[in-house]
Order: sequence, then C-alpha cells, then structure tokens
Amino acid sequence: MKRVALALVVSGLALSGTAIAQGADPVAAIAAAVADAQRPETDTARDAARKPAEIVAFAGVKPGAIVAEMAPGGGYYTRILAKAVGPEGKVYAMVPAAFANRPGAMDAINALAAQYPNVRVVTVDYADIKLPEPVDLVWTTENYHDFHNGPTANVAAINSSVFSALKPGGIFFVEDHAAADGAGTTVTSTLHRIEPAAVVREMTAAGFALDAQSDLLKNPADPKTAGVRDPSVQGETEKFAMRFRKPA
Repeated sequence: MKRVALALVVSGLALSGTAIAQGADPVAAIAAAVADAQRPETDTARDAARKPAEIVAFAGVKPGAIVAEMAPGGGYYTRILAKAVGPEGKVYAMVPAAFANRPGAMDAINALAAQYPNVRVVTVDYADIKLPEPVDLVWTTENYHDFHNGPTANVAAINSSVFSALKPGGIFFVEDHAAADGAGTTVTSTLHRIEPAAVVREMTAAGFALDAQSDLLKNPADPKTAGVRDPSVQGETEKFAMRFRKPA
C-alpha cells in the first residue's frame, strides 16, 4: 500500500479517548516502527507476508494509544506496537499464567520489555483481565483460534473480559488463520484455523460491533485444508483481519 493510501487508512481510524501526542504523524510513527533497527532479522524476514505497516494502520494504532496485546509470543508485533504508540503510549504484553509459570518462558518477553520502556509485561487470566487502566485497543494475532482449545477453554468469558478491559469506543483487533467456509470452530485444534464468520458471531454475542474487515492477508492459493505449520502453507496461509468496536 502506498504512503498516501496508508495515510487515508490511518486518518480514518480514531480510537476513542486516545491521547495523541501533539503533531504526531501516525503514518510516520508506523513507518518508523517497522523500520526499527532493534527488530531482529527473523522478524523482518516475515514482513513481506505479514504486511505489518498496513495491518497496524488498519487496526487504528496511533501515537499515545494504550494497547494490550494478548499472547505476544516472540514479540513480532510487540516491538512494532511499542514504537508506533511512542513514549506517550503504552503496551501491556499480556501473558497467561500457565505460560508464565514455565521455567525460562518469560525470558524473551522480559528482555524485549527491557529494550522498550513503554512495554509492561503482565500475567493475566484472559477470562478475567485485570490491568492498571482501561485500554484503547486489545490486540491479538494468530492466537484467537487457540482460545477455543483446551479442557477449560471459555471463549465467551475471554471476549467478555476483553470487552470490560476496553475504554468505551475501544477496539478489539483480531488477525488469524482462515478456515474454510462452514468450518466454524471445528478445526481450531487440528488445523489451527477458524472461520471468520464464527469470530463475528462470537464477538457480536459479546456486545462488540464489527467495525471493519480487511483482505490485506487474503491468499486464494491457500486451500485451507492443511494445518498452518504444514510445509505446503506455512507462512503463506490466508489470514483475516477484523476490528471490533465496543460501543461508546
């Protein structure tokens, strides 16, 4: 996407209650975040497929925003978000207790937080999120399908918890691997995919309104019949991106 188009996308997305630094340019902030020299080569090598500048713009991230990221993993987006929101913004990297309690599991994300002063790592129960303040944006990428997996999975509780954590008018941004039409949630633990329509149904039930959806990561060559780690599609799966808004 060219800079002009990206500017139009960013300027059209206002996160309710976000404190924007005077004179801050969201387009420049996002471009600088993606170009950040601290990003490892293993991350930048994935940029062509993941289109981070366009995705962050679509989500509505702006300088000064308060973002809560669910399951930050290796920090691919944590680094970009930290730079994009800038020193007047914050990123809460939310890690579930089951992961945090594993020996050494927190080393990487804690090291990342040491590099980016506006990143705070917090251990939470996703079904009962407790943060120091309401947030403008809750972010999750390639993880939502996993919220359906496990013997105690409760997606309705998770979505309700996210709803409560957001400011009025706030956004829940979801990007994930697309399952075939009609698959619903039946392949979340096998193919690690979810049907976009199923996500919309679950979000609507939680009180969110679908604000926008993007085809940025659409890939018609993906048959959606293989797991996301299958060599035939790994790194090239079709993904969907959606913004869900909490009513103001």
